[in-house]
Amino acid sequence: SRGLGDVYKRQAEAGPELLEDQNAARLNTPEWLWQSWRKSYGKETALAIAEAHQLEPPLDISLLKGDPTDWPEKLEAMLLPTGSLRRTISAAVPDLAGFADGVWQVQDAAAALPARMLGDVSGKRVIDLCAAPGGKTSQLVSAGANVIAVDAGAERMPRVHENLKRLGLQAETIVADATEWRPETPVDAILLDAPCSSTGTIRRRPDVLWSKRPRDVTSLAEIQAELLRAAADMLKPGGMLVYACCSLEAEEGPDQIVAFLEACPEFARAPLASSEIAGLPESAITADGDLRTLPNMWPEHGGMDGFYAARLIKQIQ
Repeated sequence: SRGLGDVYKRQAEAGPELLEDQNAARLNTPEWLWQSWRKSYGKETALAIAEAHQLEPPLDISLLKGDPTDWPEKLEAMLLPTGSLRRTISAAVPDLAGFADGVWQVQDAAAALPARMLGDVSGKRVIDLCAAPGGKTSQLVSAGANVIAVDAGAERMPRVHENLKRLGLQAETIVADATEWRPETPVDAILLDAPCSSTGTIRRRPDVLWSKRPRDVTSLAEIQAELLRAAADMLKPGGMLVYACCSLEAEEGPDQIVAFLEACPEFARAPLASSEIAGLPESAITADGDLRTLPNMWPEHGGMDGFYAARLIKQIQ
């Protein structure tokens, strides 16, 4: 019949695309996430992201003491271009050289980048908002900052204390809702690693694929906007704010910053240059000068988590 012929014709025309969608990585990606990534990054990159999630994640290490070139052999690790160390051999973390001595901490190579976007923080008062489990707090303290680590979760703050103690570092810690809490006086810099959908960490947390829904992105974006407005109040004129999240969703990344800059005209972007962080791929910097890493970046090194970060300056009026 004519109707059946039309069906066969449509199937024949759609055949190549249907076959492409039978890719195992594509089939393991919920439709809403696939469409989100395709819209933001294009079909080819969306597929590369999905395929990267099929790979076993390595163990990344941020060295906080000593010379990074001394440790690849001790840890049976490769030295990544941005300075992180990467192990692909399984082992119990506490048994590895240097862990008990507080020389390093476990931290994905991408997660180590936002704190570095603050530049030289030596002697500066810095707030780490949403600080738990404390990796970025430790980075900032080891770089010489006077850090106030703030987190709303009383049950999460002990992890910050444990990490600091093992590393031999000190920071002021405060359990408080950052949307309501304010420092006694404005500070020099703020790192806001906001709660997010965590879709950039799927290779390490595959449960995110099926535990998150579009409504989660919407509700988290509202919280992120509140935290950004609160951070704006905590910062002194001329101070720097780095907003970061481990999400691949535009609503939690660039869209969030566009809305913030419209609402807070006293702030302006401070674009990141690849030369500021040695080894950072040019492709990890957006046209606006924001950081955007993707799981399919660095395929020759084993990829990295998906992270977004924007650097903002509170202008002096």
